[in-house]
Amino acid sequence: MKQIHLFALIGLLVAAAVLICGCTGTTNTDSTPGSENRTPAPDPTATPAEPAQNIQLKVFHAGSLTGPFEKVKAAFEAEHSGVTVLLEPGGSVDCIKKVTENGKPADVIASADYALIPKMMVPEHADWYLTFAKNRMVLTYTNESKYADEISAENWYEVLNRDGVRWGFSDPNSDPCGYRTPMVIQLAEGYYKNDTLFETLVGAHSNITVTEENSTSTIHAADPGSDDTTLFIRPKADDLVRMVQAGDLDYAWEYRSVAVQNGLLFIELPEEIDLSSVDFAENYATVQTEAKKGDGTTIYVGSPIVYGVTVPKIAQHPDLGLEFVEMLVGATGQEILERDGQPPVVPAGGYGSVPAGLEPLVSVKA
Repeated sequence: MKQIHLFALIGLLVAAAVLICGCTGTTNTDSTPGSENRTPAPDPTATPAEPAQNIQLKVFHAGSLTGPFEKVKAAFEAEHSGVTVLLEPGGSVDCIKKVTENGKPADVIASADYALIPKMMVPEHADWYLTFAKNRMVLTYTNESKYADEISAENWYEVLNRDGVRWGFSDPNSDPCGYRTPMVIQLAEGYYKNDTLFETLVGAHSNITVTEENSTSTIHAADPGSDDTTLFIRPKADDLVRMVQAGDLDYAWEYRSVAVQNGLLFIELPEEIDLSSVDFAENYATVQTEAKKGDGTTIYVGSPIVYGVTVPKIAQHPDLGLEFVEMLVGATGQEILERDGQPPVVPAGGYGSVPAGLEPLVSVKA
């Protein structure tokens, strides 16, 4: 009996020794081959990583692109879960200045005058751009506008000069539509053979003047100062759309696409003066507008209306910016632009170091 108790005691001591060795022999996992590849157990106190969602893609664009860009935004968001496209419309000059002067990040910049991109952004803020759409200048109005039943492409300048008629255009220092409007009116002098047309409509109601030298007309608009009785100059073309719709203005100069998108009536002008055709590019170049630039001035030369787009170097999401541009110049964007009265450039023209992913969709220029 004593022998049985002795064997039991020995067995208990051996079992205890095995347990102690087992507990202490595996605590250092770093010495175990392959342990460096093990996935550590999650720390219940750690803050979970933010999901790769809720990305905000910032797009600064000309106000005249608001209609089609809202549709491109919807199509883009539908294909990119977790991405929200933030559209920020404005005058093209002001949109670009937000990046070049204020350092405000944008993932896409779209201008109503493609020439502003090489002029204001290349090479410091961008190294490529595309031309993707065209437009033309028109005179917009509603059925409630004074003399709406009389105005035509032959007499519009006479109607604008009648007593009580209120009309306007956007600021030449902020918006391409603004520096293009005086060009159209100056070109109209030659087309209608009326050499007092500009002074009667613009000079008499603002601080804007025009000088002639070597067959070129320079419109001086750095300080436009409208009288706000007959002529109303406002920062953005969008402001004028609302004024016409509300009956605060009878007529406003806009792009044809803006008129179509906002359901406005409009007068189409001859191609010789409406800045729409490359066939009359030489004629358009005989007028230019001088506007503010920093502490000095700059010159915008008359040319066919062509829109441009780029992804700035400051972009926070450049890859998504490129995908947005790809949709814009591809079949989806072309269909949207056409439907909104804004003929697309097909294929888009490419300038500078165009990203390889866009090259199949564009015609790369020198």
